[in-house]
Amino acid sequence: MLTFSKNFERERKAVRKNWKIDKSLETLGHNVRTARIKRRLMQSLVAERAGISAKTLQKIEAGNPGVSIRAVAGVLFALGFGTPLESLCAPATDEIGMLLEEQRLPSRVRRRSGDF
Repeated sequence: MLTFSKNFERERKAVRKNWKIDKSLETLGHNVRTARIKRRLMQSLVAERAGISAKTLQKIEAGNPGVSIRAVAGVLFALGFGTPLESLCAPATDEIGMLLEEQRLPSRVRRRSGDF
């Protein structure tokens, strides 16, 4: 018999859905489907090239949030988009991160003994 903690229901409800994330996943799925159709590729072929099942590709195209990042990256690669995930959150393009880092820089640098 399975037993759950008394706080199980409360913990489960604590995870809130973010409608912006859900909408962006739906948009990504729609874009993937549109790209596949424009290339005149069948789901089975794209799925095979991505190393996933056709059912997983259907989930990606539907915007299902439970699909792995690996599966999404494989589909993007199979459609000819290369590896766009590597540029996400890149330090060179992280404007907020660069501003915060700039604020943390010391206003002056002291010379240590031995430095010339």
